[in-house]
Amino acid sequence: MQRFSNHLMGVDQGDVQLFSDFEDDGPMWRGTGARARIVPVRFSARYRHPPVVHVSISLWDIDTKSSVRADIRAENITETGFDLVFRTWSDTRVARARGAWMSIGELPHADNWELY
Repeated sequence: MQRFSNHLMGVDQGDVQLFSDFEDDGPMWRGTGARARIVPVRFSARYRHPPVVHVSISLWDIDTKSSVRADIRAENITETGFDLVFRTWSDTRVARARGAWMSIGELPHADNWELY
């Protein structure tokens, strides 16, 4: 659980096109085995500390001839952004995907200064 020490809270959100590999026969569509797509996301303002980030799939266009396998997560979260990571594996074929995200955290306050 993240605890906040001031009343200035920030909530940011977005929707990111992760890939569209069907159009150019990219690796998420034609490949097999472990595959990942990493998309850097930047917050609209800096947080005081790394915020809580929630991600979800907001669109996927996927071939149903094999099992549907997907993992989406936020990694490398900092005060200014994070990496939105989509993974699949085995023979799953993903034509395109989009990820939605929301961050919640403490914003800097004028009284938050450090002496040392």
